[in-house]
This record gives sequence, C-alpha cells and structure tokens, in this order.
Amino acid sequence: MTTVQSPPSAPPTGLRPRVVARTGLYVVLAANAVAVAVFFVQAGFAGSNALIVLGRLAGLYGALLMAFQLLLVARLPWLDRRIGMDRLTSWHRRVGFGLLWTLVAHAVFITLGYAQFSSLGPVDEFVELATTIEGVLRAIVALVLIMLVGAVSARFARRRLAYETWHFIHLYTYLAVLLAFTHQVTVGTTFTTSPAATAYWWTLWGVALGSVFVGRLALPLWRNLRHQLRVSAVVPESDNVVSIYMTGRDLDRLPARAGQFFLWRFLTRDRWWQANPFSLSAAPDGRSLRLTAKTAGDGTAALRHIPVGTRVFAEGPYGAFTTLHRTRPDTLLIAGGVGITPIRALLEELHGHTVLIYRVASDRDAVLYGELLELASAKGAELHLVTGPATPDKLAPEAVAHLVPDVCDRDVFVCGPPGMTSAVLRNLRELGVPKQQIHFERFSLAG
Repeated sequence: MTTVQSPPSAPPTGLRPRVVARTGLYVVLAANAVAVAVFFVQAGFAGSNALIVLGRLAGLYGALLMAFQLLLVARLPWLDRRIGMDRLTSWHRRVGFGLLWTLVAHAVFITLGYAQFSSLGPVDEFVELATTIEGVLRAIVALVLIMLVGAVSARFARRRLAYETWHFIHLYTYLAVLLAFTHQVTVGTTFTTSPAATAYWWTLWGVALGSVFVGRLALPLWRNLRHQLRVSAVVPESDNVVSIYMTGRDLDRLPARAGQFFLWRFLTRDRWWQANPFSLSAAPDGRSLRLTAKTAGDGTAALRHIPVGTRVFAEGPYGAFTTLHRTRPDTLLIAGGVGITPIRALLEELHGHTVLIYRVASDRDAVLYGELLELASAKGAELHLVTGPATPDKLAPEAVAHLVPDVCDRDVFVCGPPGMTSAVLRNLRELGVPKQQIHFERFSLAG
C-alpha cells in the first residue's frame, strides 16, 4: 500500500552515538592497561624470576579484565542506548574467555616460578602456596568458579541449558570477583607497595562494582517505585499472540523510546521470579506501555491469563534499536514474524518517508496488521506484506531492490527470527547498503 509521504526530516548530524560510546570504552580500557603497566613497573621485580613476573602481570591484567567485564554488563543507560545490550553482552562474553585464560596463566606462571625457588614439584608447590599464603586459597576458589561459568557459557553448553539455570550459575561470578579482590588486597605486590597504586585499584573496583549496583539494582528499584506499573488490559491478537497494556505514574518521565525492550516480571504467585524480554509494540506516549508476545512455551502462553491489576516489575528500557542511530532522512523497516513489535513502534515514531516490508509465512501470521495499515496511511508510508515459505528467499537482494530501489539511500532497521535477520543482513551488504545505515539487535541475548 502506498500513500502520500510526509515531509522528510533531517537526520542526526555529528559523530554517531555508537562510535562515540565504543571509542570511549576502548580509550578507557587502553588507559587503564597503561596505568596497570606503570604501577607494575614501579613496584619492581626484586626477588622474582621471569615466570613470577609474568604471573604477576597476568594476574593484574586479569583483575583489570574482570572489572571491565562488570562495566559491560552493568546496564548503564548511557552505554546501553548507544551500543545495545546484545553487543555489550557479546563483548562481555569474549572478554570473559580472555579473562579465564589470563587467570589460568597467572596461576600456572606463579606456581612454576615459585617451584624454581624450592625443591618442590609444580603440584606440591601449588598445594604449598594454597595452604600457607593468606588469600591464595580464595583465589583458587575464584578461578574454579570462573572456569565453571566459562564452561556453561560455551556455545555447546549454553544452547542446552535453560536460561534460568545458566543465569543462576552465572551469578557465581560475583562471588568470584569478591574472592579475587580480597586475594589482590592481601598479597598483591602492586596493590600494597604504592599508595597511588592502592588508590587506583580501590577506585577501579569501586567504579566497576558501583556501576553494577546502580545499573542492575538501584536504578530498576527506583524506577519501579516511582512508576508503579500495573496491567490495565490483556488483549488477544490471535490464537498465539497477546498484547498486554500497562499504566503507571509519571510515565512521561520514563526514558523509553520506540524500538526498546524491558525485562518484564509479572508479580503473580507463579510468575514473579521469571523475567522475560519483550519489546514495546507501541511508541511510549507518557500514559501507557504495551508489549505484544507470541506463545513460545508455557511461560508466554500464560501471559493471556494474567489478571488485570497485576503489579509489574520492569527492568529497562534497554536497547539501541532506536531512531537515535539514524543517519538518513528516509527509512526502510524490515520485520519478520513477531519481530514486527519493535518495528511497529518505530513506524509510529519515525518521520520522513518510510517503507515497511513485513515477512510472514501466511496472511494470518501478520500480527498487528490492521494497526500497520492505519499507521502507514496516516504517515504516508509504503507497506509491503510478503508471504510464503522460507525458501526461496523472498527478501533476496533483487527482491528488496525491486520493492525499494533507493535502499542504499535509507537507514534500514531489521528485526525478525535469527535466521531471517542474518539472511537479510547478508542481502543488504550485497546490495551495497553502508554498514552505518544498517541497524539490528539480537534480542535473544537480552538478560
């Protein structure tokens, strides 16, 4: 469907928010890496052989990576809006494996280094260090916990574990952080030999742990106490899709944008402990919030039975899938299945000429299609409903170019099942759409 388009609006100018945030993180990490090296050299190497020196340096950089990991998953709004939880979580995972091998190197080099000074073998020296030096046993427990978390975070294990099980095991990381920090305070040469180094490490850990406290505990608690969300309506959209409307206090002061999502907890007797990520399916209007979910198991199937008036604890808003990252006046939105929910919210907020391609298996799978028709008509947008089986690819490069000849001159927002999203991203690259104009978020990584 095509109607008269609305006047185009100018895209944001200046440096892209994601570039600014990503560069800032790199600069912070590099500056701290230099600081660690400086304090390490200032502490000196008296009484150490090469293995002990390497082990100490590996331990210090392991502590730095551990603090950086905490920052990545602190869910600080400034970082999350610019980079996105999915990318931050992915970086956290990669840094985590680097941390694991750094700490293993620390333990191995320290053990072998001290073994050179004694008549003991490596295993006996390891036991000797653990039983005679304060703080070493705590460090060993921390390393074991990090190895356990690393094992369950490997792809082959993560795919076989329920999210709740994986998340519960992952919480042991905080215990590992505490044990590792007390080990560093107790026996860390660099920590204890210089007042400046001591102040640096206390500040580093204070910022890292403080960020987690603020982003993951204090801010969600404060927002929920302030806004007092409750379910105001539960509306079935189809046999397997339901929309939930929520109202609360001062929602005009909740910094949510179209395209973002929350981790929702509906505080009923059987659901209060479950947090599920659902995108807003309507642009926030300061009066209410709406999510739309498709049945994907017993948990989501029970959503249509939530009583009106149920209190809601919502963590968020999260995500960088917003108009903050626009670079062009005009936009192409591509949605697949229930991935239409954040796309529908974006359509409501966008200015300039917009084309929406909605990919579904059949007409009856087109969730919220009536609303899309009304929105497209009101905003002068083009709406294309593309139906049919997954193969052949109906969003192949030539198909997209036929529907949107000026695709390379538009921002493109993509949301859908992982397979479809990956295929569309490949097709857009083949069409020559610049990378900075392609926006997507892998919501399966939320939480």
